[in-house]
Amino acid sequence: MYEPRSFSDKIWLVLKGLGMGAANKVPGVSGGVVAFVAGFYEEFIYSLQKINRKAFALLINGRFRSFYQYINGQFLSLLILGMIISYFSVSKVLDYLIVHYELYVWSAFFGMIIGSIYFIAKDFGEWNRKYLGYLLCGIIAGVSISFLEPAKENSNLIFVFFCGIIGVSGMTLPGLSGSFILILFGNYVLLLVDSVNALFDTITALLQFDFSFVNDAEQMELLKVLGVFSLGSLVGLVSLSHLLAYVLKRYKKATYAVIIGFIAGSLGVVWPWKEKLLELDAEGQVRMDANGREIIKGYDRYWPTELSNETMLAILFIIIGTLIVLSLDWYHKSRTSTNG
Repeated sequence: MYEPRSFSDKIWLVLKGLGMGAANKVPGVSGGVVAFVAGFYEEFIYSLQKINRKAFALLINGRFRSFYQYINGQFLSLLILGMIISYFSVSKVLDYLIVHYELYVWSAFFGMIIGSIYFIAKDFGEWNRKYLGYLLCGIIAGVSISFLEPAKENSNLIFVFFCGIIGVSGMTLPGLSGSFILILFGNYVLLLVDSVNALFDTITALLQFDFSFVNDAEQMELLKVLGVFSLGSLVGLVSLSHLLAYVLKRYKKATYAVIIGFIAGSLGVVWPWKEKLLELDAEGQVRMDANGREIIKGYDRYWPTELSNETMLAILFIIIGTLIVLSLDWYHKSRTSTNG
């Protein structure tokens, strides 16, 4: 049983959900890292693990309160509430910032991941050859994923369901960005931009008692795609949590070593200085997808060659990003000492 939460704890949990939802939306950033740094990763995994046969039996038998308590429902519902709010608020702001201030956004996230590596590694304990080996495996896996080339968009519902299962991995596996995986699958824009915007437009229309969207074939198709993606995400979330709970109970330090390595390897994905490599056709023209967007086939990463104002500002954002994560640690320590 988990201890009762105060009102301020509940507000903080919603805010943590906001942070996790925003991180899941940004390619290269993992919501699992937010859970790790904010100190609720293990509770999150073990709560999801409770969604099992016993939970469904309680639900089917109408024992809703017992079901809610068994799965740590207050914790999950507040966290999910924060994520849902994030998708219609913070995520929209991030979309705007990435379009208009891309270098600085990536710089801030790069700094936050550096801070996260320190945050997670500082309490690891003694490193030996075995754990260094796990660390190296995590780094290699993270770096390898960052250099894969994106596929083309695919709205086949079976594939969309599979995208949901894999895309939700960023919530449960710190360092593995579900959004970046969706880019590699070619479905990031379809599933996390177009479909979410279609849902937002639908809700807005319903609030205005406007039902004309039911005759919009494209919007209805996007809503269907979002529904299948959400179902796949739910299946992936529950199944991955069971696997991770098992691994954390038996191989905790080894798992943490791999996670630290994976997060370090993922730094390549959010490296701020990079240029998009666009796919060209036989005539040398930029190829477009079905929705008229440029098709990205990869990124060309580079080191800044001069200390311009833009470069200095990007470095400043890296420092700010690092300090944001470290401040969470300082806040946690000060709160612990005050309570003690």
